[in-house]
Amino acid sequence: MRKSKLYKAQAATFDRQQRFELSEALALLKSMPHVKFDETVEMALKLGVDTRKSDQTVRGAVALPRGTGKTVRVAVVADGAAAAEAQAAGADIVGYEDVVEKIKGGWTDFDVLIATPDAMKLVRPLGRQLGPRGLMPNPKTGTVTDQTGNAVREAKAGRAEFRADRGGCVHVPIGKLSFEADALKENFYAVADALAKAKPTSAKGVYFISCTISSTMSPGVKVNVKELVRSKE
Repeated sequence: MRKSKLYKAQAATFDRQQRFELSEALALLKSMPHVKFDETVEMALKLGVDTRKSDQTVRGAVALPRGTGKTVRVAVVADGAAAAEAQAAGADIVGYEDVVEKIKGGWTDFDVLIATPDAMKLVRPLGRQLGPRGLMPNPKTGTVTDQTGNAVREAKAGRAEFRADRGGCVHVPIGKLSFEADALKENFYAVADALAKAKPTSAKGVYFISCTISSTMSPGVKVNVKELVRSKE
């Protein structure tokens, strides 16, 4: 794959094989030449899990203490008190069968879909539409709940979902390049803690194998995995 001039210029600013302390890695990332838009910063991890085994799935969500830096559109499928609670918490659209029918018709103008357990009988048939987009509500990510107000507030404040792919890799956004380094560090450690808690009991050996951080248009900067363990202390 051909690399752009920008990518080559960024890669030339550091040793791609070196593992940096988190503060150093963030300073490097911020000092690189960048494009004009506010890029998303992402952490990518290789985990010591075998995702072919059903008991080694790593999936969940974490409320980022310093937010994601983006406006999140939240839709809620609920009725009664749960619907009123979601509305009061600032959900962008709240409904029941009407919202489900709207989604069936192809509408997906939202970033997070929350549903009450009772409403899942209506939402579940939408799996083929919502699943590939990562929009299907799931109890593990806190998007199937009767506590709709809390779920809406968390989603709006900045909530990141994570899921290990077939290779045991996880990619999680931790903010924007314009964030202060301390804000990115807080979010980084929040994700590291959530992933540590999500470690399957059947997973043996080293759990955090490698970690990199990057922005939307940059190469990855390797982070010392001890930083991930340190976050638990």
